[in-house]
Amino acid sequence: MELYPAIDIRAGRVVRVRRGDPGSEIVYHPDPLAVAEACARDGARWIHVVDLDRVFGEGDQTAVIEELVRRVPVRWQAGGASSTAAEAERLFACGVARVVVRAPAGAAALEELARRCGGARLAVALDVAAPPGAGVTPREVPALDHAGAVALARSARAAGIGAAVYTDLGLEGRLGGTDVAGAAALARASGLDVVVSGGVNSLEEITALRDAGLAGAVVGRALFEGRFTLREALACCSR
Repeated sequence: MELYPAIDIRAGRVVRVRRGDPGSEIVYHPDPLAVAEACARDGARWIHVVDLDRVFGEGDQTAVIEELVRRVPVRWQAGGASSTAAEAERLFACGVARVVVRAPAGAAALEELARRCGGARLAVALDVAAPPGAGVTPREVPALDHAGAVALARSARAAGIGAAVYTDLGLEGRLGGTDVAGAAALARASGLDVVVSGGVNSLEEITALRDAGLAGAVVGRALFEGRFTLREALACCSR
């Protein structure tokens, strides 16, 4: 299983926000490059980067991402869930290896994205609905129920996309664990390589994801808050 340490960038700093709420920002480091270099020294093969300025319509951190990719020789996955081929192509021009895409128009949009960008370089975002009362900030694209996530994942596979990033919005940002069973069921039903994002809180959780056959996990807050080290997490992935 691959581990993807997360670097979310807002106004040039490394931050985390909870459940997509820009008002919940926690600043963890003033220098994304220093964080990325530390991840590479500790053995990361992938890093997950998100330009929160673009997500929130506040600006653009493209130049920062370009510098990170140029100076830190790992494979880069760009989150934020681009919804058009032009947005994905902008990130590929920065040198990222994989772009996480969202398809508000469904299967036809995924086919167009895969045709223009290459399905092997894309992952589809699967944001699964939080339960009522979870306090999740509304998103531009409505969250899916499990059946909808399976249907979209199968459409992605049919379009030639090989991976998905699965986020349970009820668990994201809480450090309360992930939906291991739901993510594993989605992987089996779709045939995609499923990367779980949001909620990873312990080495035991990483081990459970690995043993369930998941392809990867995006980890941010747990690393920044010292729940475990990156080297420890990578060791769990490789056992």
